Amino acid sequence: MSEDLLKVRNLTKKFGTITALNNVSLEIKNNEMFALLGPSGCGKTTLLRIIAGFEYPDSGQVLINDSDLLSIPTRTRPVNLMFQSYALFPHMDIFSNISYGLTNTSLTKEEINNQTNEIIEKIGLGEHVKKKPNQLSGGQQQRVALARAIARKPKILLLDEPLSALDKKIRQEMQVELKRIQHEFGITFIIVTHDQDEAISLANRIAVFDKGEIKQISTPQELYENPTNEFVANFIGEGNILKAISTNSGFEHPCLGKVNISHSMGAGKSVTILIRPE
Repeated sequence: MSEDLLKVRNLTKKFGTITALNNVSLEIKNNEMFALLGPSGCGKTTLLRIIAGFEYPDSGQVLINDSDLLSIPTRTRPVNLMFQSYALFPHMDIFSNISYGLTNTSLTKEEINNQTNEIIEKIGLGEHVKKKPNQLSGGQQQRVALARAIARKPKILLLDEPLSALDKKIRQEMQVELKRIQHEFGITFIIVTHDQDEAISLANRIAVFDKGEIKQISTPQELYENPTNEFVANFIGEGNILKAISTNSGFEHPCLGKVNISHSMGAGKSVTILIRPE
């Protein structure tokens, strides 16, 4: 079996005249923390909803362990989605919120209680089990939503802008916590975000989206150091993009003069130069 858990092949989805996804392909590995990064309306949430089963593509394939995911009913897919709003039940205590997803399974009441208690312990919610959601902080509510989402032990957990509602300090704390929990449970996480810092901090690899297309897939370091196009260069990190003319030993720019670099591009070509702050 391939180490790739999820394969998306040539996926296209339109809403009327708007193309949300245009021939998108990617592969996500077992136990990977993978980010879908891009501006609002770029197609990343549409892809998440197709994987979850809330949308269906016009064409293309989604495979999980080389089997067709699109043919599996939404309720029985080995995939769960943690909503941006958390969607906790306000009238239920924390234990009941987390165990709710296990009630319509083949598990006995004792097994449900044991499994819920195990998750509560691992996520660090032990002292809050009898509280209602409105008695918790934003970070604690997110932990509850996360615990409920992984209670059924999905192969893939989808997270739509999971940290956007939190203030900066709690957001930074939850970045560390998400990585710990993902490692602890060994579940593949797919995170949608518009925040490059969040994606860089969390993900093993990132797919950068724009206008329904993937512009580049790579590690955070590779995206920063070797962007393959101007969109990625602008979107990841800070820097100045300049137009210059190549020389045999580098390039020439009206303000910078002649600059020698290790890689020769041949003389007389129009080139694009990215200069990072460091």
